[in-house]
Amino acid sequence: MKNSIDIVLPVYNESKKLEKRFMRLYDFLSKNIEQDWVITIAENGSNDNTLQISKSLQEKYKRCRVISIDEPGKGQALKNAWLSSSSDIYGYMDSDLSTDIEILPKFINKIVNENYDIVIASRLIKGSKVIGRSLKREIISRTYSKIFRTILSVNFYDAQCGFKFAKKEAILKVIDDCKDKEWFFDTEILYKAEKNNLSICEVPVTWIDDSDSSVNLISTIINDLIGLVRLRFGK
Repeated sequence: MKNSIDIVLPVYNESKKLEKRFMRLYDFLSKNIEQDWVITIAENGSNDNTLQISKSLQEKYKRCRVISIDEPGKGQALKNAWLSSSSDIYGYMDSDLSTDIEILPKFINKIVNENYDIVIASRLIKGSKVIGRSLKREIISRTYSKIFRTILSVNFYDAQCGFKFAKKEAILKVIDDCKDKEWFFDTEILYKAEKNNLSICEVPVTWIDDSDSSVNLISTIINDLIGLVRLRFGK
């Protein structure tokens, strides 16, 4: 494989911090990644000037591309970005960069040299370090992990950490079968991958909580539980 990399940043109403975070990632990649790479800003349904800022970054930096959809939905944004990409390795990270990006070369090595199909960040296995997360969110995260591993009979622990990379062919094998358009997409694509005998490597990471996160915890939990029931009963 040629090992070109497409790193997607799904963004929704990120106008205040997008450019600063984009530049942090762009500088890191420029200094530390030897393969060809591009950052795809996947804007989804923002009602501020996130799209305008994204397009401005695309004009300034040749290794930036922008796609946009009219409605919010992380899963749909990722799906559109990957299906429109010509790279050999697909990845994404949450735009708040909560996962320490210093781990990225290790992820690429796991795919290129160790031949894993998918590599995912984990806040729930030995060696991980979580900073600033409330006890409430920690309990919810670990409880969700226990629930989905019991219901779906899978081996991975942290489905929802926003830092994942995979071979193009691995993603293309399962993505059309993934129905969720929002946050449950992470769990669904990993479930489909494991059931298709794709190899998944879970890597402990350092993760810093973003206090400005716009995720609605209650609605996300409800949608996740609905998604689990759907997968369990094959719908």
